[in-house]
Amino acid sequence: MPIRDDVVVVGGGLAGSMAALSAAESGAQVRLVSHKKSTLRQASGLVDVLGAVDGDAPISDPFAAVDRLPDDHPYHIVGVDGIREGLRRFDDVVGDQYRGAHTDRNALVPTHGGTVKPTARYPVSVAPGLASVEEDTLLVGFRGLTDFDAGAAADHLAAAGVPFDVDGATVDFPIRFRDDARTTRFAKALDTDQEDVRARLADIAAAELDGHDRVGFPAMLGDDHGVEVRESLEDRLGATVFQIPTGPPSLLGMQLEDRLIDALERAEVRLSTGNPAVGYEADEGELTAVTVDRRGQAVPYHADEFVLATGGLVGKGIDSDRESVVEPLFDCDVPHPEDRYEWSAAEAFGDHAFARFGVVPDDDLRPTDADSHIHFPNLRAAGGVLGGADVAREKSAAGVSIATWTYAGRRAGEETVQ
Repeated sequence: MPIRDDVVVVGGGLAGSMAALSAAESGAQVRLVSHKKSTLRQASGLVDVLGAVDGDAPISDPFAAVDRLPDDHPYHIVGVDGIREGLRRFDDVVGDQYRGAHTDRNALVPTHGGTVKPTARYPVSVAPGLASVEEDTLLVGFRGLTDFDAGAAADHLAAAGVPFDVDGATVDFPIRFRDDARTTRFAKALDTDQEDVRARLADIAAAELDGHDRVGFPAMLGDDHGVEVRESLEDRLGATVFQIPTGPPSLLGMQLEDRLIDALERAEVRLSTGNPAVGYEADEGELTAVTVDRRGQAVPYHADEFVLATGGLVGKGIDSDRESVVEPLFDCDVPHPEDRYEWSAAEAFGDHAFARFGVVPDDDLRPTDADSHIHFPNLRAAGGVLGGADVAREKSAAGVSIATWTYAGRRAGEETVQ
């Protein structure tokens, strides 16, 4: 029996998951096809809408700055109202586990590298550590956990001019793990209070506290029982405890992924994971199926509407070699300079053309060819696969995903239930 749904979304990251949810809300039967584990596991768990334009100082109101972006930026298709709608839907998914919905202004979140990141939504465990709060701060890192150097992070924050005193201390975690142990191992020990680790950790941190008002730990303070862990530490320390977003593997990113999966299951989205989408079938100019490689056999997944949310260059939704740049699944056009030397700027943090590589959508987020004709009338794109945004420089990756998935998913769902 053929595999058939109303909508097939390809890509399991933030954009793909939320596009599937948006399409399902219209009443469509939706299938989400993804190959590898979500890139959310590598992400900080923060949701950035717009943090900078043209390398300027951090933006306080991202919505007011949208007009300053290039004309081909995806935000201009969905508009400020579309960005707000995407954030509202994200807030519905994460519930009380995130903060930031009370204001249009960016929050300033300290990162594990000691920078201050402007972001629109952030986990509740991060909220007490905002750089705008004038409370003297102690950062605590652990020997063997090389992702976070507390002393260096504190020095960088101080150099950035945060309005509080900040110090760093590197200590031994109360339980001895292998040097290559992941943050999830630390989190599990704190979840279960293995070997009375919570009280022992509080005592170790208390010896370094020296009157600081709050204590920041790398994001590893429990997974299933994070609130309980933080409250236990606060009670013994007499100080506020918060988490600092870390690099991969990111516990906060994995927790966000878990919430998205829960939401997909509640919405009865069918999940097909572990097998790559390798091609497509079309008839009279319209897509009829995405083909998936299942143990060497090409299996078609049929639908009426399709959403491409496979990511950009990092996620391999856009691919390149020495001669060209391509969108590999549907062979959508990706504009790029013919001369490879024009793909990047001389300065490491300069304005790189490759950062904005992606498919060019019409005003309905349907990818177009070099002559501005749509490739397929029933294909829309969302997230990093779209061109026109330098998401790393702008600090807009999650915002572009959230805003465009809402639109693309909703439109795909609407087309199937008309």
